[in-house]
Amino acid sequence: MKSLELLDLSGNNLSGVIPKSLEDLMYVKYLNLSFNQLSGEIPRGGSFKNFSAESFMGNLALCGPPQLQVPPCKRNTHGKSRTKKVFLLILLPMCIVVSLVVLVLMSLLIQKRRTRPTTNVDFCPGGTWRKISYQELVRATDGFSENNLLGKGSYGSVYKGRLDEGMEVAVKVFHLDFEGALTSFETECEVIRGVRHRNFVKIISSYSNDDFKSLILEYMPNGSLEKLLFYEKNVLDISHRLNIMIDVALALEYLHFGYSIPIIHCDVKPSNVLLDKHMVAHLSDFGIAKLLGEENSMTQTKTLATIGYMAPAIKVYMYKNCDQNMGEKERYLDKEMCTAMVSC
Repeated sequence: MKSLELLDLSGNNLSGVIPKSLEDLMYVKYLNLSFNQLSGEIPRGGSFKNFSAESFMGNLALCGPPQLQVPPCKRNTHGKSRTKKVFLLILLPMCIVVSLVVLVLMSLLIQKRRTRPTTNVDFCPGGTWRKISYQELVRATDGFSENNLLGKGSYGSVYKGRLDEGMEVAVKVFHLDFEGALTSFETECEVIRGVRHRNFVKIISSYSNDDFKSLILEYMPNGSLEKLLFYEKNVLDISHRLNIMIDVALALEYLHFGYSIPIIHCDVKPSNVLLDKHMVAHLSDFGIAKLLGEENSMTQTKTLATIGYMAPAIKVYMYKNCDQNMGEKERYLDKEMCTAMVSC
């Protein structure tokens, strides 16, 4: 009906107001609403600017502009003044009282935070969604029992646990008596707190004090890729292997190009690739990962990783520098062992 050009509703005993929607009929050249029982204000927009008094005659309750020969519409000034009085007498004082209460509560909250005693728990920034106490970790892992041990590495051990609400987790406990374990914990926190990708093991929470540091991680029911590769039953078909390769590649692509600072994992190997219940691969263990900034990119490329899983260029560097590597007691006992490990 938008293209309507003629509308004659005269003499139909119509009542009520003239709909404002009739202003949208931009092509109406002739309108006749005379001799009805219409009331209220005559619309002013659209084609109504072109209609004369003949279009509205015989409706005693219409109001509008004088040229349409109808009485002017009365403005409800009394209602406006009454609304203004209500606002000034009731709403304005209420708003002031509410604002004062909010300010008092905020000041009390700030004061309470300032006076709150500090604890020895230092959660991994950006990676926590709930606080977990040391006692809950002990209960979850049955006192860090060997029966719940999932794996052990250079800097820590990983235990399977069940939190108080029934959620299964993996608890990574760092061996602080080993040199480099504290740095590994700090590095893993620094890296994991900012990454967001489906192919990384998610950190749920952390617990840290002077004597104990741990990460509470998402539990992976299907374990590591290393265990599945050497499992007696061949559970990995070509489709599984291809999907795992793609998952790991996507994770590394995100670390190298999808993050604000390029991150080098430095230790990609089957034991650090974990599989969830849907056989989706998740990259884990960022303990020796490096954030490459322009100021230290040269030194970071010399990082040593697990023998057998490093790039050939790194092997050549190690072979040529076995004398220098003798200083790293935790890696090599003598030059002959260093040379043998690199050559393999």
